[in-house]
Amino acid sequence: MTRVLSAVAWPYTNGPRHIGHVAGFGVPSDVFSRYMRMAGHDVLMVSGTDEHGTPILVLADNEGLPARELVDKYNQVIVDDLCGLGLSYDLFTRTTTGNHYAVVQEMFETCRRNGYMVEETTQTAISPSTGRTLPDRYIEGTCPICKYAEARGDQCDNCGNQLDPTDLIEPRSRINGETPQFIDTQHWFLDLPALAEALGEWLDQREATGLWRPNVIKFSQNILKEIRPRAMTRDIDWGIPVPGWEDQPTKRLYVWFDAVIGYLSASIEWARRQGEPDKWREWWNDADAESYYFMGKDNIVFHSQIWPAELLAYNGQGARGGEPGAYGSLNLPTEVVSSEFLTFGDAQFSTSRGNVIYVGDFLARYGPDALRYYICAAGPETSDAAFTWADFVTRNNSELVAGWGNLVNRTATMIAKNFGEIPAAGPLEEVDEQVLAAVREGFTTVGGLIEKHRLRAAVAEAMRVVGEVNKYLTVTEPYKMKDESQRERLGTVLHVAAQCVSDCNTLLAPFLPHAANKVHTVMGGEGELMPMPRIEQVDELEPGNGAGHVSYSIITGEYTATPAWESRPVTVGAPVEKPTPVFTKLDPSVVEEELARVAD
Repeated sequence: MTRVLSAVAWPYTNGPRHIGHVAGFGVPSDVFSRYMRMAGHDVLMVSGTDEHGTPILVLADNEGLPARELVDKYNQVIVDDLCGLGLSYDLFTRTTTGNHYAVVQEMFETCRRNGYMVEETTQTAISPSTGRTLPDRYIEGTCPICKYAEARGDQCDNCGNQLDPTDLIEPRSRINGETPQFIDTQHWFLDLPALAEALGEWLDQREATGLWRPNVIKFSQNILKEIRPRAMTRDIDWGIPVPGWEDQPTKRLYVWFDAVIGYLSASIEWARRQGEPDKWREWWNDADAESYYFMGKDNIVFHSQIWPAELLAYNGQGARGGEPGAYGSLNLPTEVVSSEFLTFGDAQFSTSRGNVIYVGDFLARYGPDALRYYICAAGPETSDAAFTWADFVTRNNSELVAGWGNLVNRTATMIAKNFGEIPAAGPLEEVDEQVLAAVREGFTTVGGLIEKHRLRAAVAEAMRVVGEVNKYLTVTEPYKMKDESQRERLGTVLHVAAQCVSDCNTLLAPFLPHAANKVHTVMGGEGELMPMPRIEQVDELEPGNGAGHVSYSIITGEYTATPAWESRPVTVGAPVEKPTPVFTKLDPSVVEEELARVAD
């Protein structure tokens, strides 16, 4: 058994999440986490909503709400959607908690004490019309390196280089198009150059493992070449107060400094809520523990450079030396698992342009597993992938319904009609042994692919195994065995089919947990096969620490009953009734209906 930290990117509370978001951070992390639990590992899956930063203030103004009411509103929407999707968090929390404030401030103070926070005068962008600070991401202009016309003030999405707003050619505000005014201001900078050698050594070690996706490791090493100090504070009154600057209420810690610390603070909050306040250390201080960080490609820089740099600075492992703080020496990521972008046809998902499919709307119309399957089978694993309604309907009908759903339905229907329960097997023939062996081999092949984050290949292999079982029923033709002299052979074939369906259900359970529970019931099983997450309302652990909550919603769950990643003998005599379809076949008219919704 290995302890595995599944660190999932924190969705921003500036609105409901769309399916492109969960294709990057949500579904891949849950498939991996569910599989690793099944494989016998001790998994801690954590995340939450990211709720600070100037974009929240801008949106709050637009909606006529205080910032806190705005983040409360969208936090609840996101919690409902992610729980509905079946993401099996041990804790999904938020960054506006007293616990998070305390952990972030401890990280900052220790990094500063170790010499990796440097106070400097720099220029910040101000909106001439409002006097409010403009966040880096709200400033756009031409990249000075590659000349991309829509580079942001923090990085260029075209060439991937880190930028400052003052680097941009002809900078402009994305809010109203005006030219920002730049003024001098004091900020604390993370001294990345003092951590560059340690970062480089860590990345080289990660590359040597051969585990990281090539695009992620190469990008991470390339941005290291132009490394420079980066401001970790902002001129803003919404966020976590800066230790030592309590007398400056318009100075706050940079939202990206505090957001990545959420992986640690959520682990600590989870342990505290378990009544074992030091239990988080098993995933963070034990050098044998592993940690996997899941996100979209636009967040690579923060997870392969900024967060590891913060950890190295906290541990005292940079050029300036130092000693770890109260949390001890913290583990750096084992792997940064970054997905590319899921696009909406040929265009990017865009809430502002109405080019969007919200998770909640998708779940309401088509259910969670249809979306989970599509993301696994056709998602943006190592290259951008285009979602189209036509492709979604085709995959749902031809793969989920006609492939897996058909196998479950025909097997259960024949068992219900002929026996009413799972029959005992008589002597096995070669064709029976072959299909059973083919299915058992799937545990090795599918599991190995999931471990390597190759979900498209993994789900394809699982569906190939399903196809082998469908072929078995076609070859053996149990539906033609009507004579009493064939009854023992009929029972054997249907017993073998039931065993194969049970094993295929286990193979597909990390991808399709809701359907796995339905199939388990159809085949005479009791209770849940795959434990599901739940929403709880919890009390604030540190109500006096500035976060301002009394209580809030979390996603959590009890996953110790997760089944093992192995074949389990079916129970002879388990009752099987005539089934209802596990998946819903979609009419082709769905395509036009959904395109019309976007057009409206």
